[in-house]
Amino acid sequence: MKKTFYWFRKAAIAEGISFLVLLGIAMPLKYVAKIPIAVTIAGSIHGLLFITFIVLAWETKNNYAKSAGWMGKAFLASILPFGTIIMDKPWKKEERAEI
Repeated sequence: MKKTFYWFRKAAIAEGISFLVLLGIAMPLKYVAKIPIAVTIAGSIHGLLFITFIVLAWETKNNYAKSAGWMGKAFLASILPFGTIIMDKPWKKEERAEI
């Protein structure tokens, strides 16, 4: 239980980076260079990381008695480019306060 927030933050960073790779590298490769496999691979990885992020966000919400609003912000951060990366600093502060 004590490590849930830690793993949530790590998943958030990985999910954020995979989203940027999907948008910034794989999509241009698909549409400009005509290499559609790039989106297939990056999209699959991002999808797995997104599901991991949502599951860990839910577990963090429950384990640390976070509000539904906290969960909503986490979800919003996950669908905005750079969202989870920007939110890492406040989440790290929250994590330290919980220990």
